[in-house]
Formats: sequence, C-alpha cells, structure tokens
Amino acid sequence: MFRFAHPEYLYLLLLIPVLIGVFVYTKIQKRRNIKKFGNPDLLAELMPNVSVVRPQMKFYLQLFAVLLLIIVLAQPQFGTKVEKEKRKGIEVMIALDVSNSMMAQDVQPSRLENAKQVLSKLVDGMTNDKVGLVVFAGDAYTQLPITVDYVSAKMFLSTISPQLVPRQGTAIGSAIDLAIKSFGPKSQVGRAIIVITDGENHEDDAVGAAKLAAENNIMVDVIGMGKPDGSPIPVPGTMSFWKDKDGNVVVSKLNESMCKEIAVAGKGIYVHADNSNSAYRVITKELDTLAKSDIKASNFSEYNEQFQSFALLALIILIIDFFVFDRKNKRLSKFKIFDLKEKVIKK
Repeated sequence: MFRFAHPEYLYLLLLIPVLIGVFVYTKIQKRRNIKKFGNPDLLAELMPNVSVVRPQMKFYLQLFAVLLLIIVLAQPQFGTKVEKEKRKGIEVMIALDVSNSMMAQDVQPSRLENAKQVLSKLVDGMTNDKVGLVVFAGDAYTQLPITVDYVSAKMFLSTISPQLVPRQGTAIGSAIDLAIKSFGPKSQVGRAIIVITDGENHEDDAVGAAKLAAENNIMVDVIGMGKPDGSPIPVPGTMSFWKDKDGNVVVSKLNESMCKEIAVAGKGIYVHADNSNSAYRVITKELDTLAKSDIKASNFSEYNEQFQSFALLALIILIIDFFVFDRKNKRLSKFKIFDLKEKVIKK
C-alpha cells in the first residue's frame, strides 16, 4: 500500500503551474524587449553566446527538482514489513465479571470501575508480557485475544460495560475455560488467569475449571470485588435499585468463600480489592514469581520509507543544473550539444 506520511505538503504542488506561468511570461517579455531594438534574427547574430535552449533546460531541470523535493517533504511510504522479535515475559489472561452486580457501589466508584482501574495499572506495568481479556456474565466472550499490543488492551478496557454480555448471570467456570483455550499450545512460559469478580457464581463449576487450569500449569488468581455486607445495585439512568420479583431491593454480596475456593483450586492467590492499590501490588508480586521465557511476537512496523530515492534524484538533477550555463561556453561549444535543438526552435 502506498501513502504519504505528510500529504499536507502536496499543496505545494500548486507552485508548479505558477512557476511555469512566470517563466512563460518572462520569456514573452524578453522577446518583446528584443523586438524593440530590431529584428530578432539579426540581433541573434550580434549575440553568438546567447543560448535559446539552455535557459529552458535549466528551468525544466529546476522545476523537476522542486517537484521531487515536494514529494520528499510529503514523505512517500510504500508497503509494510513484519519484524519478528523475541521477548522474555509471561502470558496473562484476564477474566472480568461484567454482570449487573458489578455495578454495586460498595467499592468506589463501583465494583466494575474499580476493577478497570486495577487492570489499567496492571497493563501499564507490563513491558514484555502478553495479555488478553475475557468478559463474562451469563456467558463468556473473548474481548481481546492474547497480545503484546497494550494500547489496544487499554482501549478495549475503557469500553467495557455490562451491555457487552446480553445474558446476565455469573459464569466464572466458562470464563476460565475460555481463558485456558486462549493461551494456545503449551510452552515453558509462565501463564496466569486473573479472575476479577464478586464471586456470585450461579452458572457452572468454577472450581472444576480452576483445577483444569492448574493441571495445564496455568495459575488462577482471583480478585474479589465488593464487600461481604453487600450493596444494592443501581439501575442505570435512574435513582432506583434493582428489585426481585417480590419488589425487594436486591443486595449483592461479595462471596469470598467462592473466590478463595477458585484460587486454591487454581494454585493461585485470592486478594480482596478495596479503594487502595493493595490488590494491584499483591497480584503484581505474584505474577513476578512466574517463569519468564521467550515470547515470539510479530509486530507490524511503520511503512517503509521511500523518500530517499526521490531525494537522490533531486540531488542529481541539481548537480546537472549546476553544470548547465545560461550562455554558451567556448570550451563546450565544440561538442554542439545544443545547436541542433536551437536550430529547430528558431525554425
């Protein structure tokens, strides 16, 4: 694919017709001035060193050089190249609960927003690691395949909301299963799944899924969001809270016992998140215990720069222009380079 890195400089191409117009106008004015002194053919005999072709050639050479320099400024680029590089790091899949209960505000500003803040800091602290994201409620979906593109990870993280998963619930087991599959073939690199949830699992066997992860040498850490005492769940866009079928306000409580069971089964740790950075620090320290190994990553580099060839051609043209004189040179006139062209122009 071809493109210009700075296409705004292409507006300078409007100078080309202006320069041509000025050159033509100047040439016409010179002819008129010569006619004032007499017959141009007779005057030409009195000015043997004056060349008709050389000034034109110099103008076209300079015009072409200006055109090439404008293209150089626009920085033409063509094609892309793929660079394969090895990084020493770990692979981390994040399973984030986006069920309605995560909107409870017993952790400020809410369980979900607090979880996103923890994850944002976690991604910011990564350098050579791979990270992926699974969101879940009643079902689990891969939001971001495992990658080293931290910019995309932060971008996807900012768009997360309960609306991402149509069916409500808390399928922690499905999220862990999907995270396991996201790692791909087994390798020596350290792997971990970080489950961020309030632990209200109503769908499947989360403990069994965590055991399966441990059997595949994948550590499962759990960050518990909320408080054991619980909190009502706000209804978005209103001042009210979710209610059950009997009209009672639903209070969502952190199920710490479930979170701890999952962490134990996954041979990881459980951390309770609050409004401090303690959860982030503990999880980061735990991830540092994993074995770091070579991670192969293919990154698309920037477009290949092509301006060098245009700059070189412009330089060559300017050098040629330097050696082309406006008037005939006595030493070079014996080669008769321009005589034929001048005779044609005169005719």
